[in-house]
Amino acid sequence: MSTTGSDAAEFEFDLRESLSAVLDAYRYMGMPVRRYLLVILLPAVGFLVGTVALWAVLRPPLGVALPLVALGTLSTLVALVYPKVVRDRRRKQIRQRFHLFLTHLTVLSMTNIDRVEMFRRLANEDEYETLADEMGHLVALVDTWNQSLEDACRLRAKRVPSPLLSDFLERLAYVVGGGQQISEFLVDEQDSIIQEFVIRYEGDLAKLDVMKELYLSMILSAVFTLVFAIVIPLLLGIDPAMAISAVVGMYAIVQGGFVFAVHQISPKDPVWFIADTEGTSPVTTTRRALVAGVGLTLALLLGVLGVGVGVVPVAPDRLPLPIWVALPLTPLLLPGLMMRREEGRVKTRDGEFPSFIRALGAVESVKQSSTSNVLASLRKKDFGALTGNVDSLYKRLRMRIDSMASWRLFAAETGSYLIQKFGDMYVTGRAMGGEPARLGQVISKNLNEVLKVREQRQQTATTLIGVIYGLTTASTFSFFVGLEVVRLLMEISSEMDLGDSGLSFLLHPQLYDIPTIEFLLLCVVLLNALLSAVLIRVTDRGHYVSGLVHFVLLTWLGAVTAVVTKAVVSSVISV
Repeated sequence: MSTTGSDAAEFEFDLRESLSAVLDAYRYMGMPVRRYLLVILLPAVGFLVGTVALWAVLRPPLGVALPLVALGTLSTLVALVYPKVVRDRRRKQIRQRFHLFLTHLTVLSMTNIDRVEMFRRLANEDEYETLADEMGHLVALVDTWNQSLEDACRLRAKRVPSPLLSDFLERLAYVVGGGQQISEFLVDEQDSIIQEFVIRYEGDLAKLDVMKELYLSMILSAVFTLVFAIVIPLLLGIDPAMAISAVVGMYAIVQGGFVFAVHQISPKDPVWFIADTEGTSPVTTTRRALVAGVGLTLALLLGVLGVGVGVVPVAPDRLPLPIWVALPLTPLLLPGLMMRREEGRVKTRDGEFPSFIRALGAVESVKQSSTSNVLASLRKKDFGALTGNVDSLYKRLRMRIDSMASWRLFAAETGSYLIQKFGDMYVTGRAMGGEPARLGQVISKNLNEVLKVREQRQQTATTLIGVIYGLTTASTFSFFVGLEVVRLLMEISSEMDLGDSGLSFLLHPQLYDIPTIEFLLLCVVLLNALLSAVLIRVTDRGHYVSGLVHFVLLTWLGAVTAVVTKAVVSSVISV
């Protein structure tokens, strides 16, 4: 009895918390509540009432009425919860960028600029998204409304969508009001914030592991359904092409849903820095290969189509149909492998950058000299894949090219998002009088933590790749075993001549068009290869061009499995 009462009390508490969160989202959204109710919510409710009234008055067929009522209900629900969804998205953006934001703020606090100017600079960083907006609000309170920094922090702490940022602003307000140096406070905050970042990152990776298990079970269920759709029309007399097409659509929706879910769960930690300076990023080196690969693919596709319609003087049965399908995609391996190689180099440079920036800061502090003079000795050191980029940076700085532009080109040539972000922080801190050794220590320490969790993400992605390749082999084998079973039953029924025996109601082989069904199954193989390649890329946040490797290999794996399965099953049946 007491357990039931406690469960009811807990449910009531959760319901109140949810309603309170929705009301807070309405209170702090970008437009007045009255305007949102009149412009968005009221029309959605009106549409729902209109669909229900239309159904009650006209009594349309159920197949028409149900989708209309469902659409009206969905639009009303979306309008009701949309402010909460927006607030949750802003909270997630804050959580994902907070470690970079705090590192950037710490670096700025070690310089000689005004403390309000620190937040003004961060407000101009569009990459911080919601954090930049919140810093803009903070600066506006100080500049426009003449609030003190302490009061501005307290005011914004009550309105920000993230408890993480709210707690930080409350502590910062207390520090500012107490007269403590912001730099000391931020340095003390580094360990706790980075540790929280690591915990949340690992939590997201744990969610990816759960999604991997769910993906495995759902795809196996879809495979079973598709095999069932191949065989059961033989007994029920329904159109097999229609049944298989419906299941293929369901299969695409399920796998596409998993791609979207993994995209939302996977940490937003990109590998690549795509520079706006033409010709400097490693990505540009693969453009010719991408053009060549796509051109060859189109040429081979036209050739295969020519074989199919009889224009090209090659017999269509010269190769099995699955091989004809996979053959035109093979040239896409060229840009995929090149981008994969460049991506490996980018990750290697990421690993070398912490030691480089730490050494640069330490030597600059000892020699009390400019960065170019320090690089004159450091460029002779071995920084692995980063050595050539360091040498190019030294040459630009010696030529008196603008320091910020030189570092920007340095980051663009490495192709690394992390090097671009942390390199900009170091250069900005040095230009504003920061202590090089302290800057190098803070940046290298935080970057090392990011690299550690990235290694865990790579392990998760590797496990997922193994699961996908295994699923591709097993599912393709199941598809074509089902197809060969149907072919066998068709042969048996033709030999038994069921029509003359009066038993034609048992089997319906006349409904089957084997080439059409085989084509639909190969479409499933292609769809699986494409969505699986995208799934791998959204998991490890690599470049999508490198995903072409998995797309081509999965297609070939499915094609070869199909050919081998047909050959093995045919030989077993003939025996």
